[in-house]
Amino acid sequence: MRFDESPLLVIWETTQACDLACVHCRSSAAPQRHSSELSTEEAYRLLDAIREFGNPLMVFAGGDPLKRPDILPLLRRSVELGLNTNISPSATPLLTKDKIWEFRKCGVARMDITLDGPDAGTHDGFRGVPGTFHRAVEALEDARRIGLETQIRTTATRRNMHRLDEIAGLAARVGTRMWSVFFLGMTGRAPTGDDLAAEEYEQVFEKLYNISRSAPFEVKTNEAMHFRRYMARRLRERPEPADPSRTVWRTAGVSDGRGFVFVSHTGEIYPSAFLPISAGNVRFDSLAHVYRNSPLFLELRDADARHGKCGVCEYRELCGGSRARAFAITGDYLAEDPRCAYQPCPETAGAYQENNHA
Repeated sequence: MRFDESPLLVIWETTQACDLACVHCRSSAAPQRHSSELSTEEAYRLLDAIREFGNPLMVFAGGDPLKRPDILPLLRRSVELGLNTNISPSATPLLTKDKIWEFRKCGVARMDITLDGPDAGTHDGFRGVPGTFHRAVEALEDARRIGLETQIRTTATRRNMHRLDEIAGLAARVGTRMWSVFFLGMTGRAPTGDDLAAEEYEQVFEKLYNISRSAPFEVKTNEAMHFRRYMARRLRERPEPADPSRTVWRTAGVSDGRGFVFVSHTGEIYPSAFLPISAGNVRFDSLAHVYRNSPLFLELRDADARHGKCGVCEYRELCGGSRARAFAITGDYLAEDPRCAYQPCPETAGAYQENNHA
């Protein structure tokens, strides 16, 4: 897919307010809503602007979207516009059975729930609030009973990398449709010591690859674009029948600003949730124009503009590395991904450098 005109995915940070205290919270959420959040009317205009792209996947995220009293009317408006609408609520007492039923009545396609461990001790340790694990599992089961699709989100760190098989088993038991494994973007409250080393990323990729071959759900990664490179190399070694529904291929090439756009709670337009460099604000700028024409987004979509080994790697169009991680660690969003252990093929890199120099 080409993403010059339209993103595959639009995420709106509806609010930074959340009643949890997650140790790796990207947004450094607080219990109270920010006074400069987009108003209801501004949110309606944002949804109209997103519809200009066509029909990207629209995700209502946070913080916790349920901290906004207008969230249900906004969900209904998104669905009425024809947007494929998902919501990512926090597993707090606000997420009741009735609220989950309201999501389904609004026409929400999928509910995204976070599970960072296979038990209360591990998960609640991440989330900072006792009882979060049980509420998350109950919410997943409540959704299954009423026919609302679910997605589980897990952040892989040194705290839980050896328990991913158990989390996958839980995901299968609750009937989730997708397991989305995040990797630390080094923003907000994320402790740098929790991030995996490059070699540990490869170990997790091997585990995810093996799980994906038999799991009853799809497996995808976030801020680990090099999982696609890992998958491509493994499938070359052991060919399998092509599966066009496989998420790793449907999202091929998607990265910060390339097939992806993030709108903050105050309307700032970012390439992703983890790359906090604004290219505009929806209060004053056209979202479609910023995505299609801003220098930041154009540069991020140019795979050949990347520095270091990411600029010469034979997988730069499929993967391209995490621009957010490069920026967080090096200060340069075009730098090579510091958490990639792969060394590009010398022949391919040499030929590219020669042609580019000519």
